[in-house]
Amino acid sequence: MKKEQFIELCKTDPEEVFKLFCIMGETITTLQAQVVALNEQVDSLKAEVKELKARLGQNSKNSNKPPSSDEFFKPKSTRKKSGKKTGGQKGHPGHTLKMSDNPDRVIVHRESTCSGCGRSLAGQPARSKERRQSFDVPIPKAEITEHISETICCSGCGKLNKAEFPSEITQPVQYGPGLLAQLVYLSQYQLIPYNRVVEFIHDIYGLSLSEATVYNAIKTVYDSLEPVEEVIVKQLKASPVLNADETGMRVENKRQWVHVASTDALTHYMWHSKRGSKATDAIGILPNYDGIIIHDYWKSYYQYSCAHSLCNVHNIRELTGIFELTKQQWAQDMIDLLLEIKENVDELKQKPRMLNTEEKDSFKKRYDHIVATGYLANPPPQPVKKRGRPKQGKARNMLKRLSEHRHEVLAFMEDYRIDFDNNQAERDLRMIKVKQKISGVFRSAKGADMFCRIRGYISTARKNSVSAFSAITDAFHGKPYIPGF
Repeated sequence: MKKEQFIELCKTDPEEVFKLFCIMGETITTLQAQVVALNEQVDSLKAEVKELKARLGQNSKNSNKPPSSDEFFKPKSTRKKSGKKTGGQKGHPGHTLKMSDNPDRVIVHRESTCSGCGRSLAGQPARSKERRQSFDVPIPKAEITEHISETICCSGCGKLNKAEFPSEITQPVQYGPGLLAQLVYLSQYQLIPYNRVVEFIHDIYGLSLSEATVYNAIKTVYDSLEPVEEVIVKQLKASPVLNADETGMRVENKRQWVHVASTDALTHYMWHSKRGSKATDAIGILPNYDGIIIHDYWKSYYQYSCAHSLCNVHNIRELTGIFELTKQQWAQDMIDLLLEIKENVDELKQKPRMLNTEEKDSFKKRYDHIVATGYLANPPPQPVKKRGRPKQGKARNMLKRLSEHRHEVLAFMEDYRIDFDNNQAERDLRMIKVKQKISGVFRSAKGADMFCRIRGYISTARKNSVSAFSAITDAFHGKPYIPGF
């Protein structure tokens, strides 16, 4: 419409012009509402894209994801270079193969005739000797021992006297404790599935046994280790510091959780359908514990009134993820500070000397400054119309943890009995995941029970310099290894 036409329409039909303006006003209002809704949708999509990018960028180095979930990438280590050459360091004892003074067999090699003139060398003494030894194992062979119980009639009174068989010989034909210990060792320690254990025994010893034999051997050890497990639990409760963690495990095709409580000398595993305090209450170690628990900031551990220490490797992973996502320098500064404190503590442990009050206060002041800087870079989120509290975001959640739990984060600086990380528990749980990769899930609850008890026993024995096979063999002989005895 041209200007002249519009002016003429206003003069001749003002009512129509008013209707036109009303329609235009309603249209503008509608468009404005649509623009606001679209802007909100764009903001929501931006946040979703950011969250998805963060998830795609997560790996075992910047989050709590396990290494098994990583795609191939060149990992960035947080370790600082020590300046030492690779390989064994000066003073390291090594494990070089050495000659034995008591060989099992000696073979003398000598020439029968002279290579020059062909004369016989028989009876000629050797002028020199050169020794060489080879270490080998004989071809495995099953040893069959027959036990005969004789009955003798007394010539004086005529009473028949029948000799007793050894206590471990209970059947007319049976497998001995040495072979049964190998079955348990291969299955529970080397994590080989039952069918492959059976194949191994057939290939090596020529014995055809069933998977049920493997199961029964494992159950025999499991039953004998109940008092040992009770001792381990009792000693863990008395430990000044212990590590706790949990990991998923499938039992009877359902997601379950394996909980570990451990020290550098003790290990206890138990599985439960729950991950939180219901499980740890049922296990019974943490409810009455009054020492220090090192854990990964799983909130359920704070149900207990004992002292706490947080794993700083987990903290560093999450800080790394925040820095990679946001490029905020405070996250990297906190990583550098934690590693600097660890380096100082490790150095002073060798002297030995504790950090003095001035040094601790300096580290705490820098810590608080970094947290304050982080809060400035991450203001509180704007309130939204949706019900519930607005999401704080990973950065603010991490800052809240660092500020509210500074004592737990820096506990390793205050008490040298406390580790910088929770690697002890993580190492103890690692074989649980390896077991599932090799052998698959536990098809029965009993199988999971047996694995947890036996594996805890083996781990405890190895931490105390007792070989896994020796510990299992001793259990079959009724003399299992008991820590502290």
